[in-house]
Order: sequence, then C-alpha cells, then structure tokens
Amino acid sequence: MSIVLPDLPFSKDALEPHISAKTLSFHYEKHHNAYVTNTNKLIAGTALENSSLEEIMQKASDDSSLAGLFNNAAQVWNHSFYWNCLEGNGGGKPGGEIAKRINADFGSYEKFVEAFKTAGATQFGSGWAWLVLNGDKLEIAKTANADAPLVHGLKPLLTVDVWEHAYYLDYQNRRPDYLGIFTDKLINWDFVNSQL
Repeated sequence: MSIVLPDLPFSKDALEPHISAKTLSFHYEKHHNAYVTNTNKLIAGTALENSSLEEIMQKASDDSSLAGLFNNAAQVWNHSFYWNCLEGNGGGKPGGEIAKRINADFGSYEKFVEAFKTAGATQFGSGWAWLVLNGDKLEIAKTANADAPLVHGLKPLLTVDVWEHAYYLDYQNRRPDYLGIFTDKLINWDFVNSQL
C-alpha cells in the first residue's frame, strides 16, 4: 500500500491569525507532501512496500542503513499527528480525563504549560515537543529532527512542531511566542482526550 498525504482536519485559513494560511500551505503542501513522496519512493520494490507507516517507522528505526527512510516516514507520521493536535479556537485549560491527568502528574495546568513550552523552546535545532503516556504517567518529551516517541514505547498524546518551517513566516525567530500561542489558542484538547 502506498503512503498517502492525509486531508487536513480544517481549512487552510482556520488557524488564522495564529498560523497563517501561507504558512500552513507551505508546511502541508510542500514539506509534509515531500515526506510522503520520499517515503513512497524509498519503500517501492522493498519488503516494506505493503507495510503500515507505523511498521515502516519501527523497522527503519532499528536499522541505521534505513535512516533516510525513517526520517521521511516518521515526518509523515509526526505531521499527520500534529495537524490533529490543532484547532482554530483551541488551547487554554482542557476538560475531561486529560485535565485530571495533567493535574495529577504535573500538579497543575500551569506547570504542564511551563514544562511543555520549555521543552519546545529548548529543543536545539529542529524537532518536536510532546505530551506522552509512559505507562500510566504523563510526561513531557522532546525529539530531534524526525524522531518520534512511538518508536520508543511511549504513547503520543500531543505534539508541537518546532521545525522553523512550522512558524518562521509568522513568528520569525520568536519560537517562544509561537509556543505560547500554541498552548493558549491552538491545542485541540478533544483530540488529546481521544488518544488516552
């Protein structure tokens, strides 16, 4: 089966003014689509050709000769997950089970936000900040480049993309501002709750 570029769960202007339609268009149509195209080229004619994206990621993460495949496949997965973490009228304090878990594991929503934004701001170079389940406990993680918690036995619940292409047209070098807007205005907590 070929890997496909999933439809965005919102219109390209749905995140304005926080993330512009121009940023979203470049990010989705150029970057995400390129990872899909590259993944399909790299699996064509191989034993992984009919594997799921998750299977490709897992097998490629265990084999250094498949680093290029891992980087592209994981970026397809990471971006597909990221789009679902966003909504135009999101952010702020969550409700439901995730709110209870955040209070139990971080002490408060405010402490969670501080830890999550710090992870994103201190990820050197390109990468991702994550809220994950490690067993039954919520944790903050960060990964470099295309790395993904999924291949390390962690369950992703929320991510923010801190590659420059995710925010540079709108925020330039102000990554902390982008992270503040992400937590205050853009998190799709319904999606996060659905991942528990």
